[in-house]
Amino acid sequence: MKFDTPAGQNPIDRLAVVGQPIERIDGRLKTTGRAPYAYERHDMVDDPAIGVVVGAAIAKGRIGGIDLAAARASPGVLAIVTADTAGTLQKGKHNTARLLGGPEIEHYHQAVALVVARTFEQARAAAMLVKVRYEAAPGRFDLAAQRDSAPLTGDEGHEKGPLVERVGAFEPAFDAAPVTLDATYRTPDQSHAMMEPHASMAAWDGDRLTVWTSNQMIDWGRSDLAKTLGIPKDKVRLVSPFIGGGFGGKLFLRSDALLAALGARAAGRPVKVALTRPLMFNNTTHRPATIQRIRIGATQDGRITAIAHESWSGDLPDGGPETAVGQTKLLYAGDNRMTAMRLAVLDLPEGNAMRAPGEAPGLMALEIAMDEMAEKLGLDPIRFRALNDTQVDPAKPGRRFSQRRLVDCLEDGAKRFGWARRAAQPGQRREGHLLIGMGVASAFRNSMVMTSGARVRLDRAGLVTVETDMTDIGTGSYTIIAQTAAEMMGISVEQVNVRLGDSAFPVSSGSGGQWGGNSSTAGVYAACVRLRDAVAQRLGLDPAQAVFQDGAVQAGGRSVPLHQAAESGEIVAEDSISFGGLSKRFQQSTFGAHFVELSVDGFTGEIRVRRMLAVCASGRILNPRTARSQVIGAMTMGVGGALMEALAVDRTRGYFVNHDLAGYEVPVHADIPHQEVVFLDDPDPTSSPMKAKGVGELGLCGVGAAVANAVYNATGIRVRDYPITLDKMLDRLPRIA
Repeated sequence: MKFDTPAGQNPIDRLAVVGQPIERIDGRLKTTGRAPYAYERHDMVDDPAIGVVVGAAIAKGRIGGIDLAAARASPGVLAIVTADTAGTLQKGKHNTARLLGGPEIEHYHQAVALVVARTFEQARAAAMLVKVRYEAAPGRFDLAAQRDSAPLTGDEGHEKGPLVERVGAFEPAFDAAPVTLDATYRTPDQSHAMMEPHASMAAWDGDRLTVWTSNQMIDWGRSDLAKTLGIPKDKVRLVSPFIGGGFGGKLFLRSDALLAALGARAAGRPVKVALTRPLMFNNTTHRPATIQRIRIGATQDGRITAIAHESWSGDLPDGGPETAVGQTKLLYAGDNRMTAMRLAVLDLPEGNAMRAPGEAPGLMALEIAMDEMAEKLGLDPIRFRALNDTQVDPAKPGRRFSQRRLVDCLEDGAKRFGWARRAAQPGQRREGHLLIGMGVASAFRNSMVMTSGARVRLDRAGLVTVETDMTDIGTGSYTIIAQTAAEMMGISVEQVNVRLGDSAFPVSSGSGGQWGGNSSTAGVYAACVRLRDAVAQRLGLDPAQAVFQDGAVQAGGRSVPLHQAAESGEIVAEDSISFGGLSKRFQQSTFGAHFVELSVDGFTGEIRVRRMLAVCASGRILNPRTARSQVIGAMTMGVGGALMEALAVDRTRGYFVNHDLAGYEVPVHADIPHQEVVFLDDPDPTSSPMKAKGVGELGLCGVGAAVANAVYNATGIRVRDYPITLDKMLDRLPRIA
């Protein structure tokens, strides 16, 4: 099914099931420990062995030799895999570095060996006996030191299209503007730090491989695993029914899955591999640090006439940039514009997608700059943003946003949050030794869509089973897919069985980029349209007139129970949805506003967030309960990014020092206050038959800047270098009487 026009008579629009705050249907399994994750699939294989990864102890150089004698002689050892014994391995499409190093080492903790033993303790003990002789080489580990020499780059790290994107003439317009800002902002390297580690279990049956793994994009992972091993794709099966968080860190094939497959082949039995926390931080991907320069010129009345955003980030050779300038191309009006990115080669672990890549760090800079300009102009920050709203793509005025309610989000949030009580002058509101401030930031995230397929089955009992390789990374995919099928077939959610995360099922959009909910449910919609037609024809009814409701099919004055259609045998239908030229005709984005109130201790500089509000305009909300959960989780992540999260780079040895959850700080319950989430009624008929968009990443975009702006409002201290820690404030705190 190709979708590029607004839906007509759409069963989803009844909203009997879709749009309702139904509990997550997988929730009880997870809270009672009955949801089996990849490492726990004991029911699928007999007596699996355990593999422990040995990571490189240098960041750059080569292996001069490996002594495996002591490890091989250690009790319980079944096999040891190295680059010398693994056979020819190719590089997958989505991998920047090789997943098994040797002899060349590309980054610290790159896997160089896997030790397989009967028990974890035996494998770990033997892994410590592997002796690797390294020949270290000088590396580049400091983005700031590489800033001046970093070349321009395109969106994916390749030279395609203009490397400096221009509209109008930025430099003359900026020089002529009566009010200007020229400021530099910095965001640090950050880690996904999801609860479930990267973990896999692999088993071979002849030349056929099955891998149970924690992966967000089943088809990508399957394709890359087959390519890496040099075997046909149809010989590989990936299974990920439950995933304990991903945040983009599990979008791509990682070393745990590859090494489990190699270990199982070498040992001749199933093998389980889980990365330790230090390996998760240094062996997998992270959000790269950025240096961002923003220049804005405006008239005295607050109209932006010139805006430029330049960003520097780093990655391994053949890697890509953190696309931090993306939102600046679309968020505010202005006739004269310039954006550019520069990519330094760094020998740190791979930089790649982490929740809202591009917009999350980009808005951490842009939305501080907007507040700084508002202050220069003597305008309320919300008023300044509203003045520069646009309903068209500023670079392509002929292409409108399909829907854009940014100003509604800002104004609605201002009323709900009590923005009128905010002191315009910083440092004016105090409660004893506490300084109180409010901050706001716009939220923006593009709404991407991906081709997505599904298979649906109707059985004799009237139960509908949905099969798709879509994944649920804690986002509620099981639930909204069940709601979609229930709405389409006129039954209750309890009559729908959802099967996810198996490459044996039709290829879906997968979970990533905020496209999963809208795209995957639209694919289920398409399959259900096929099933409705087949059911009506089996019952001798006109498919164009058939109404599916209350467990029955009605047409031409007849009403037949749904299950009767399958009495002569199960009915199976399969289809997928694609979106044609939708993106060429409309700019599809999601919008919101984040509000934060916090206190700063006037003596210690300690920051405590008091309350938060997010107002979101992001299409039809398919399930307000699961969507709210996504947004408050993202808001929490935004607080972490603003106040505490940063990977400390050892610029001598080239690794992340605080590579565990003791040293890498993330927010805990005590750090997070009351959070309110408001969804505007905003169904978008151009986005898909579901009229939905993404929301899980929108909840993060802008939060960091809202916190930073609140800190400034409380103290008068402008911090442009995240995270906002005490050392950046203590010597500048206002005097407390």
